[in-house]
Amino acid sequence: MEAVGGYAAGVYLRSPTTGLLLMAVFAGLPLRLFRPWWRMQVNRPFPVAEAYRSGQAVLLHDAESTMSRFPQLMAGLPFPFASLYEPVTDGTERFGVLVVLREATPGIPVGTADRERLRLAAERLAADLAALMAAGAPVVWQGDPVDGPGPPPETGAEGARRAADRLAQAVLSLDRQGRIGYVNTAAEHLLGIGGPQLQGKLLWQALPWLGHPAYEDHFRAGFMSGEPVHFAARRGRHAPGQWFSVDLYPSVDGVTLTLGTSAKPAYAPTSRAGRDADADPAPTADAEVNADLDASADKASALYRPVALAIALTEAVTARQVSAVVTEELLPAFGGRQLAIYLLDERHLYLAWETGFPLGFLNRFDGVSLDVRLPGVETLTTGRPMFFESMQHLAAAYPGIPLDADVGARAFLPLIASGRPVGSCILGFDAPRGFSPEERTALTALAGLIAQALARARRYDSEAALARGLQSALLPHRLPVREHVATVGRYLPGTQGMDVGGDWYDVVETGTGLLALVIGDVQGHGVAAAATMGQLRSAVRAFALSGSTPEQVVSGTNQLLIDLDPGQFASCCYMLLDPASGSVMAARAGHPQPLLRHPDGRTEVLDLAGGVVLGIDPEASYPVTELRLTTDSVLALYTDGLVEKPGIDIDIGVERLRAALAAARPGPLTETADRLISEAGNTADRPDDIALLLASRTD
Repeated sequence: MEAVGGYAAGVYLRSPTTGLLLMAVFAGLPLRLFRPWWRMQVNRPFPVAEAYRSGQAVLLHDAESTMSRFPQLMAGLPFPFASLYEPVTDGTERFGVLVVLREATPGIPVGTADRERLRLAAERLAADLAALMAAGAPVVWQGDPVDGPGPPPETGAEGARRAADRLAQAVLSLDRQGRIGYVNTAAEHLLGIGGPQLQGKLLWQALPWLGHPAYEDHFRAGFMSGEPVHFAARRGRHAPGQWFSVDLYPSVDGVTLTLGTSAKPAYAPTSRAGRDADADPAPTADAEVNADLDASADKASALYRPVALAIALTEAVTARQVSAVVTEELLPAFGGRQLAIYLLDERHLYLAWETGFPLGFLNRFDGVSLDVRLPGVETLTTGRPMFFESMQHLAAAYPGIPLDADVGARAFLPLIASGRPVGSCILGFDAPRGFSPEERTALTALAGLIAQALARARRYDSEAALARGLQSALLPHRLPVREHVATVGRYLPGTQGMDVGGDWYDVVETGTGLLALVIGDVQGHGVAAAATMGQLRSAVRAFALSGSTPEQVVSGTNQLLIDLDPGQFASCCYMLLDPASGSVMAARAGHPQPLLRHPDGRTEVLDLAGGVVLGIDPEASYPVTELRLTTDSVLALYTDGLVEKPGIDIDIGVERLRAALAAARPGPLTETADRLISEAGNTADRPDDIALLLASRTD
């Protein structure tokens, strides 16, 4: 830390949980302020995780470099600082990451000498850890991090001198861990607490009222940015209405905290005079001040709504889902009312999402070229966000531009992912407002997150279109028509994720006059699952047409999947039906048991012998079960998407399907299939796709 001019440093180490890094030691800043970052998943888009995954140093010299590469980090810590991350490795062994925080150097990258010092420090640490591992010690971290070594708290004359050098009034001197050192006489009188009772204690232990969540962001800014911070704080309930002005003056060796009496701050709610006569009685002064604090806490916590946005964006896979997440998380965080997202295609911007604007107003801007002078275009072409604190400012900057309102404010954000333009985002506010430096930094960082999510969504849309095309081409377009047998198939894609999976069904006319009924389910979704499904369907058809027995068909398909080694497995149920006699020979590979409805309506879950799923065991055997399909009986083969719901036992779903089949009135098989699948088809949130195949003996 000292060698590279840092003010804080720490080490992340691997943990017993695969893919999870834990902060092991941290020095130079209060640990409690960084609790959200004590745990780090290695697959997250944060610099610690990237350094660990790549084995390469990540060096971020200022806020701009951090924002362009890791907007997620700036969303949570929107302050000017630099951070250096060096992987701790020994050969192929990855132990963790060394982290150093220091003051930002805008426009000046980390120098060669500092890079080398950081690398040598990480190598020495890695060598020591490797020696521990060679001696039999498990090099993993469990539990919370510990404070690293640091100088003792400032006390006595030296502490008083340093505090006086910072500011001469009611003063407390804090070290970089937040422990109180020197306390001057004015502070003792103001707080009514003697210096010896405060010295050596953490600030938030000695003065618990400063530990309210409303103030945490102020302390983070002071300890990290190096800039003075000023805010108002209210002392605890035992002193109702007593407010203090709090000032933080940080430096590399500590923080000077000053206190002074203050009037109620400007952010307090307005007077409740003039309340309706029938309203609740006016709150007490103490309750009103508590409401003020809660309002302040809400204001501070709003800056961390971006964290919720980042988490929600990881779950959004389509452009519409991304836009909906932005509407639900971004607008409330900043008090916005209007949102529009434009996506770039062939040097034109096309409206992809809007909310809050007058109906049809934005249509005139749909498809505009990048050559047009509009704020939504220029924010993308220049890569700079644009903030207009009133509609008059917007009109003055762009004379003649159509406006949807006379009063309000607008923010235009460029959507750029990994240096590639994606589109632009417009935020609208109903009233004029300023944009603080913290808000501008947070909004710009969030625009980077949104751009990354939209770029990922576009890749998803392309892959989904390809997967849908594969699925449509590979499923049978019609089933063979045979005397004495009726067959009906149905397929429904899932409504989450890739929308397309590896479920399939088929009916194959063998050369011996028998009819093969097949249903299967490839694990996973997307192009890979659809492609594997196509290979398995082709293999089953080939085996069936060659006159193979059910056991040979399933065993051969299992061996083929193992030889292909696509990294997937599949379940399957194969039945060979003689239309004339109704005899059936069935083999099952880890697939749900079929249902059989008898002519009298009695419906049972069959108990077919079976083996493990395909693609796992080359020596697996698949025994054959014989049964008979009588006239007017119905055989139902299905995939687990029809009977399985998250959090509910699959047996309950099977029983529900059995009861539905038993209750089906005699009639066309197509109506029975539609009835069985209708409930699932009406479910908006369906995580898996569904295949259903019905077969019935007829006269």
